[in-house]
Amino acid sequence: MVLNKDTAKKTAELLLQINAIKLNPENPFSWASGWKSPIYCDNRIILSYPPIRNYVREEIAKQVEHLYGKPDVIAGVATGAIGIGMLVADYLGLPFIYVRPEAKSHGRQNQIEGSLEKNQTVVVIEDLISTGKSSLNAVKALEESGAKVKGMLAIFTYGFEVAKLNFEKHNLELHTLSDYDHLIEQATETKYIKEDQNNTLIEWKKNPSEWQQ
Repeated sequence: MVLNKDTAKKTAELLLQINAIKLNPENPFSWASGWKSPIYCDNRIILSYPPIRNYVREEIAKQVEHLYGKPDVIAGVATGAIGIGMLVADYLGLPFIYVRPEAKSHGRQNQIEGSLEKNQTVVVIEDLISTGKSSLNAVKALEESGAKVKGMLAIFTYGFEVAKLNFEKHNLELHTLSDYDHLIEQATETKYIKEDQNNTLIEWKKNPSEWQQ
């Protein structure tokens, strides 16, 4: 759920500006899942642009405070959200931890890195939501460690129905700075994409797992 339309459009504009989001309907990308996609999002590139990473950091931090006050801990989901999560925690003056996809096979075999005590409240930071599976896997690890997860904030979501259902099933709030619909709106208004490309991008979102060029 996007809280602020102006923030959503501004975030989409910035992501397009630095090519964190690449739109290429004519030559689709292949995702790790095997899906073919006319869009590819890599929000980690934000960290290389100080003014933009500061904007994203402050907008997420403001939304954390607006929605949840100050939690005990900010958690980032590895690896994509470690950088931005740490920046948000620093801005809020809060402890930071991050969650691996699975426990390490060596050393202390941690899945959660950092100091987390039982019953502490946590807000989880993500960079990108597709199906939500990996994000909710991190939430599960936190809850199994005794944390109280208040919600999740992400930079961007594709807005897939499967993600919506996954978060509802887990009874977890998801809020994002921007989303696919605002991205397409911004890309169309600024003539970043043409009308026929717009149609392709809209059609892809309807059934991304089965989409063919």
